[in-house]
Formats: sequence, structure tokens, C-alpha cells
Amino acid sequence: MRKAFLNTAAILTLATGLGATASSAALIEYTKAQQETATELVEQLEQRHYAKLKYDDELSSAHLDNYLDNLDGGKMFFTAADIASFESFRTQMDDELAKGRLDAGFTIFNRFHEHLTLRLETLVETLPQMIDEMDFTIDERFHRDLDTLAWAEDKAVLDERWRLQVKNQVLNLRLADKPQDEIAETLIKRYTNQLGRVNQYNSQDAFQIYANALTELYDPHTNYFSPRRSENFNINMRLSLEGIGAVLSPEDEYTRVARIVPAGPADKQGELKPSDRIVAVGQDEDGPFEDVIGWRLDEVVELIRGPKGSTVRLQVLPAKGGNDAERKTIQIVRNKVKLEEQSAQKRILELPKGNGETVRVGVIDIPTFYLDFDAMRRGDENYKSTTRDVKKLIAELEEENVEGMIVDLRRNGGGSLQEANDLTGLFIEYGPTVQIRHSSRRVWRDGKRLRSTYYDGPLVVLINRLSASASEIFAGAIQDYDRGLIVGDRSYGKGTVQTMVPLTEGQLKITESKFYRISGDSTQHRGVVPDISFPSLYDPEEIGESALDNALDWDQINPVRHRRYSNLDSLVPQLTEIFETRSSSNPEFLYLQDQLAVANENRTITSVSLNETVRREEREVREERALKIENRRRTAQGEEPLASLDELDEKDAEDEAGVADGDVNADAEPTDDVAAIDGAVAPAAAEVEGAAETDEDSTEDDIVSAEEIASEDVLLSEAGSILVDALVLQERAYALTTAKQDD
Repeated sequence: MRKAFLNTAAILTLATGLGATASSAALIEYTKAQQETATELVEQLEQRHYAKLKYDDELSSAHLDNYLDNLDGGKMFFTAADIASFESFRTQMDDELAKGRLDAGFTIFNRFHEHLTLRLETLVETLPQMIDEMDFTIDERFHRDLDTLAWAEDKAVLDERWRLQVKNQVLNLRLADKPQDEIAETLIKRYTNQLGRVNQYNSQDAFQIYANALTELYDPHTNYFSPRRSENFNINMRLSLEGIGAVLSPEDEYTRVARIVPAGPADKQGELKPSDRIVAVGQDEDGPFEDVIGWRLDEVVELIRGPKGSTVRLQVLPAKGGNDAERKTIQIVRNKVKLEEQSAQKRILELPKGNGETVRVGVIDIPTFYLDFDAMRRGDENYKSTTRDVKKLIAELEEENVEGMIVDLRRNGGGSLQEANDLTGLFIEYGPTVQIRHSSRRVWRDGKRLRSTYYDGPLVVLINRLSASASEIFAGAIQDYDRGLIVGDRSYGKGTVQTMVPLTEGQLKITESKFYRISGDSTQHRGVVPDISFPSLYDPEEIGESALDNALDWDQINPVRHRRYSNLDSLVPQLTEIFETRSSSNPEFLYLQDQLAVANENRTITSVSLNETVRREEREVREERALKIENRRRTAQGEEPLASLDELDEKDAEDEAGVADGDVNADAEPTDDVAAIDGAVAPAAAEVEGAAETDEDSTEDDIVSAEEIASEDVLLSEAGSILVDALVLQERAYALTTAKQDD
């Protein structure tokens, strides 16, 4: 399971920057303002959080464990004796924190700070000798499954853990063809930078970790923001900074890609993926790489941001490569994400129906649920919104004689709740779309209250693991009304609403409500389960609400009476059988399944060899397997097989020339539905500069054949084929019914 914000040794990447810095020997002391903030924090959690948890002895015990895990999740600093000395705090923290007493938290933090400082100083001093003594011909292993480690009995055990960790870092650099005489310099610089950051730790850093160790026990979306982090959160909500368009989060010593901002430069460039780990950043096309392992998250973000039109190069460890992945270099051009690029877009697929006929299927891609609140409040008749844009696109597609539509919500992290409701209204005559239950247990409903015209043709909604929040409300409503088929992967499962609460120092983002479908089912934790499931591109143990510690459970409330528009449920078994038969011989689909099988195998690796020959042989085996998978696909499509993967990299490099632009963000995965004074606030895509209307004129360039789309996106192709299958089955059923009536 993962934490939503601080992970394992993420203390090494802690964002600091306010207040006086502390020397390596100085104790960090709490302030009067933090005492007042602590009292307010406990009061707000107990009174307003949806879970209604009392901060008692049981939660105090969990708070201590979580705090220690946040500080030293890798068990690389504290000894068993340290942990034993903290036991006196186990059932006292609840009493102390409610009264503004922070002694327990700061005592533990200062002990950690002392151990961390000493360890880094020792590494900087002894690294050259350590490296000289390393033997990469003996059979040792570095274990990465930190959950299985016990607290070290003494310093000698910690020293051995650090020896193996540093040896693995050195071997990784050797495998990346780093010259031997530069390895010590690289690692000394890395640990010196970390030591410099450790010496900047202040009371805000300590208080934020201690406070979040408690808030995380309520749920992963409830978080305390220090004044510095509050400022960053507000910047992130505006999406107004230039960068690459990736949401980043700390994970151990790495900066992890939480998600890709739709229509941003990273999205358009196509190589950077969720769960990739950024290990180095280079400026321009030929600037030197800066090793960022162990850096604070805000410093990595600052390094990635830059002037519009400039180039940044990232070295990443691909998620699909597992723990022993090879570094990959990705080059991206910085820019802002423009509103028109985040707006809903359309195109037409021409798909085979059989007997030489084709079916025109409209695709509406919705990257986010956006709404220009400011323009709407000003009375601007042309304000931008998801529903307005999609309504226009539906009309255009109907004029172009499509026989069905796909709404593509993959990677749509949510946004405006109002837009999710209004969008659903374009596909139903009227009725409720969502239920919201407050922490007071009061339930209210929202939806389409007045009858009006709507699109009543065949509909498929395509989702994946990154479809979250408002996307899940829309998909769930379409499924409950039996208005269309839901296909793809199980969605994220983010079914909660947050409120920002100002405190004496900083802010508290607190979960105060939960979403429920009109069926009574929550979207929380479980997400929306598709009618027809595609292979998952994302590891559910790493991505999704169920992957987060202390996520609120799935539950049910009373359903709402609602109309069912069709009998699509009865077609699902036949459609699933047809889909499985077709996909079993589709080269692109088989290629996807082969890649997923490799990724799943890599995820099971919990340790790596520290024998260089063994590691190089393992890498060669992986490359040979990847080449076989690629050539099997190429052969099935009548293409020339490759002699090596280098040929594929060269081709990709040619295809990637002239990339586009977007924003860097530094928040957590899905878009939180944050309630403000006026209600739910969208991720302010509508506030980004450069807004423009989408193209109203349809051209032949919008029409994509089945062959073209299959190579570009096999899952979209399959979604379209399923829609065509449903059309054929319904036509046959209608013909059979008509024939019986005639008889």
C-alpha cells in the first residue's frame, strides 16, 4: 500500500524554505503558533471529518507507528533501542496534541535528525574508500522489500544495510556506463546536497510531518499544509506555471510521476508514464544531467520548470521496468497547457461492420471536467465548460451521420461536480445523477431537474484506472441508467469531497463528504467496474484509491428510483465473448498483453543481485524478450522485424521531433473535489491563459480508419468495435422480433 503524500524515506525530499534554518547540531523547537494549530487540527478532525474518528489511545498508537514509518520507512536510521525509548509516547500523544503539546513529535524528529545528519556526514567522508573496497564478482543481493525488515538491533546492522544500498547505487551507475572515476564524485555530490537540505530543516518541516502522520489515519486525502505547502497548493490549483505537464510526488528517494496532465507537453510527447521515477534532469538539448535522487520535491519541480519553448531532458526509471529498470532519457519542450487543448475534442472512426460495410462512430475525448467559473460569474455568455463544448460536438457528429458515440474518459482525473452532472444530462431525459452524503450523514441529490432533448443513440464510455472523481460520477450514472456500456479498466475509486479549512498556521484539507451513485453504491475505493473489462495498463497495487493507506471503505446508501433506458445488460455476455474472440487474434492487443505480462513479472522482483555479471546477463535477457515481443507484433502486421531495440529507439526519436508544451504540477494523483465557499472547485483549467474556442469546422482529417486507430490505440479501437457489435446484436434482435410478429 502507498501513502498519498509522504512515502517511506520521503523525509529526504521534504519541502522546506521558510523560517530560520537549523544547524546539524541544533535542536528544532516548536512555536506557539504550532501549538495553537495542533489544537485546532485535532478539533477539526474529530468534528468535521467524514470518518468520525475519535483521537483516542488507539489512534494515538497508530499515529506513533505512522510517524515512525514516515520518518524512517526504510528502517535505515532508527535502532530497536530508539523505538523502545519512544514507547512511552504511544498512548500519550492524543492527550498532549489536543492540548497543544508537541514534545513527543519533536523529540522523535530531533532524534531522527541527529541520526540522519550523522549518517550523511559519514557517507560523504567515507564514500571513496567504500567504493574502492566493493567487489562486484561476489554473490550478494540488495533487498528492496522494506516492509519485511525489522528495526535494526544495533548500529552494525544499519551499517550493513547502508553498505548494500550504496553498493547497489554504485552498480546502477556502472550499468548506466558512468565512468568509474566519476561515480564517487556523483554520489558524494548527491549526499552532500541531501546534507545541505537536512541542515535547513525547521519547525515547519517537523510539524508538517507530525501532523500529517495523524491526518493520514483519517484518509489519504486529508492533509495538513504548512504555509509553504499551502502556497504551492494554490499555485497548483491555478495550473499557471510553465513546465512539462506532469503531476509529481515523492516516493522514497525518488520523484515519482503521479499522473500526466492531459494535453500537456509530456502527454503529447508520449514517453513519460505514471509511476516513472525521475532520477536526473538536464537543461536544453545537450546540457549536463543533474542527479536529483534524494532531492526535495519542490527543488526537482523548480529544476523541471523553465521558460516557454525551452527544452528539458529527464532521465527516468520506467515503471514497467520494475526495481532494476534501466535509465531512459526523455526530451520535452516546456510550455503552458492551453485551455483549448484541455477542452473536449472529437473525431470519427470508421469501423468494419461485416459484409464489407463500415460504421461511422464518433469519439469525444474529455481530458478533464472544466468550467470557467470567473467568466460564468461575470455573465459572459460564451464561458467555457465541458458540457457546452460536448453539446456542440454531439450536434456536429450527428450532422456527420455517426451511428454511435464513444465518450473517452481515460486519464480524466475529475474536476467540476457541476459539469459531471450537466454532462450526464446530455444523455438522459431527466433525473438524479449523484448522491452526496455529508459527515453529518445528511444526503442530498443533484442531477437534471427539467426534461429536455438529449442524445439517445448508442453510447460507450471508455475508462481506465486514472479515470477519477467526476469521471466516475458520469460513468456510474450512465451505467445505472443502462444508458450505455462502460468498457475499459476499473476506475480510480476516488469518491470523496474535500474542504479547505484555514488554521492559525497553514491549512487543513479535510474529507467532509462522499459521493454515491443513484444505485446507492459508493464510487469510493471500488471505483466503477466496467461492463466489459480490458487488460489493466496500471498496477492496482500502485495506482488507485485502493492502493492508498487508510482509504475510506466502499459502502452503500439507499438507491434512488430511476429509469432504465435499455436492456444492454442482457447483451454483455455475448459482447464479452465476441470481444475476447476478436482480441485473441489482434496483433496490437496481443502485443499489449505481452508487455503487461512482462511488467507484472517485474513487479514481483523484491531483490536484485549485486553481481555485475549477473545483472548484465539479466538485462540482456530482458532486452531479448522485449525484441521478440516487438518482432512478433511487426511480423503479424507484415512489417520488417528489427535486428535490435536500438532501431526502435531511433524510429521513436524521429517520430518525436517537434514536440509541444504544458505545466508542471506537484500535487497528488486524482483531482480532489475541493469544496470552497461556492461549492466544488474544478482544477482550474479554465483559468489558464491562452483560452480559445475549439474548431467548429469538421474536416476529413478528423476521420480515422480502423487500421490507423488500431496501431495508435488498440483499446479505443476495441471500444469502437464493441459499440458496433452491440448495434449488430440489437439489429438482429429487432429483426427477429419483427419476423415473429409478421408470422
